[in-house]
Amino acid sequence: MPPAKECDEKYMALALELAEKGRGMVEPNPMVGAVIVKEDEIVGKGYHKNYGGAHAETHAINDAGTNCKGSTLYVTMEPCAHHGKTPPCADAIIGAGIKRVVTTFLDPNPITSGKGLKQLQAAGIEVRMGVMEDQARKINAPFFKLIQKGMPYVIIKWAMSIDGKIATVTGDSKWITSEESRRYVHKIRSQIDGVMVGINTVLKDDPLLTCRFNGGRNPKRIIVDGKASLPLTSALVRTAKQSEIIVGVSRNASPKNIETLRKSGCTVIETKGNNDRVDLRELFLELGAMRLTNIMVEGGSKLITSLLEERLADKIIVFIAPIIIGGDGASPVLGKGVDNICDALKITEVRQYRFSDDVVVEGLLNYR
Repeated sequence: MPPAKECDEKYMALALELAEKGRGMVEPNPMVGAVIVKEDEIVGKGYHKNYGGAHAETHAINDAGTNCKGSTLYVTMEPCAHHGKTPPCADAIIGAGIKRVVTTFLDPNPITSGKGLKQLQAAGIEVRMGVMEDQARKINAPFFKLIQKGMPYVIIKWAMSIDGKIATVTGDSKWITSEESRRYVHKIRSQIDGVMVGINTVLKDDPLLTCRFNGGRNPKRIIVDGKASLPLTSALVRTAKQSEIIVGVSRNASPKNIETLRKSGCTVIETKGNNDRVDLRELFLELGAMRLTNIMVEGGSKLITSLLEERLADKIIVFIAPIIIGGDGASPVLGKGVDNICDALKITEVRQYRFSDDVVVEGLLNYR
């Protein structure tokens, strides 16, 4: 007998935990986990481990073997019904003899959306939808944005003193936060597709923007550089073979500069921005077309301000160190600002945690 419906959330929660293990490895695919239960006993588990590899359902079916017959499958997204890099999961589920499938929501990808559900039902398999749907949507928010809007999910990150400064008046910013906080940032870099900064940050700090998290992959390094002025002597260009560099420029930029960057190994995206400014929306659409799922923006203030004003960012992570800089040190957000507190940009689903003595605040940007 399949487990009672009241047990569905328990097993789906486990499937969601498994799905998280694929973070940073499966993009631009979604993170998916699967659990197979028979007579209230877990007989198989699996998750999507890497892009192009077997899906979660296949791993779980292989793990369960002959125990699949008459079992219930818990999977964190509708099983696919199309041929992609792997065969359809719906076919594998039917062939394994699974009798009940519990899932969260329909796959938003129009190639397969709803088809897996119909195929399973046509084969006589009972399907329950909507179990822990909100939680499943949250962990795959970047996938949803890429599929529905054609743009990557954008995370803004900055580190500041307790009085709201990201650098001293001289521009010094190393290091505001603790080593533990910086290690965590590198862990995030290992899980995303791209790290983005503005050209002024490059000129001031000459960063590498690589991942120094043990075993982590390097993200693509994205520079917003309207004039295509990225120095060939910069650490970025000198390490172009280590990890791809993408430079977003204005179409008004010098053709010579653009060609020089391309010859140096950089990918250059030309946008229709005015007055040597990059059209950020066009840049993100181009990055989405390249299948970049999520990007972390690490500065500077002008870029962060533009992203907020143009409502292009989705999430914010702020590291607050227990130091006071004072004076005319740099602020993370510029612009005109709001006249009334009630008009301030709201942060929702706020989460707080600590690294050493630093406090980290993260949440979703609510532009309503």
